[in-house]
Amino acid sequence: MKILLVEDNPAEACLTREALGECGVNHELFEVTDGEAATSFLYRKDVYRDVPHPDLIFLDLNLPRKNGRQVLSEMKEDKILARIPVIVITNSQAPEDIEQVYRLEANCYLVKPPDIEEFFYVVRKVIHFWFPTAEYGDSSPSFHAHQN
Repeated sequence: MKILLVEDNPAEACLTREALGECGVNHELFEVTDGEAATSFLYRKDVYRDVPHPDLIFLDLNLPRKNGRQVLSEMKEDKILARIPVIVITNSQAPEDIEQVYRLEANCYLVKPPDIEEFFYVVRKVIHFWFPTAEYGDSSPSFHAHQN
């Protein structure tokens, strides 16, 4: 599983990295710290020319240079990128943020828990939800839910 983490706070990026490391799921993590870099990564521009498309994205909302809402909006307008599951993980509990993010077609909205153990638990649950239910063919991302 290739995961893109879009987070400008180094401490929160570190926590997410550690939480992902404890999930027990084989993954490759890519990190960018602002919305412009996220867009360049997703469209494989400049230094990101040879990166793969991610299978899952953790996206913060409040980013420098281009906010997470703008990144999400651009992604969902692209028929290839629109299929990548996006987990918005942010400190905002504002109802208008939640409503806007779902209107922009994010797959999930998570408020960052203040407790480290709870944060690790939430990240683990997200990964364990998406990892076993996602089927990836060639290098193009696509999502198909398994029926149990």
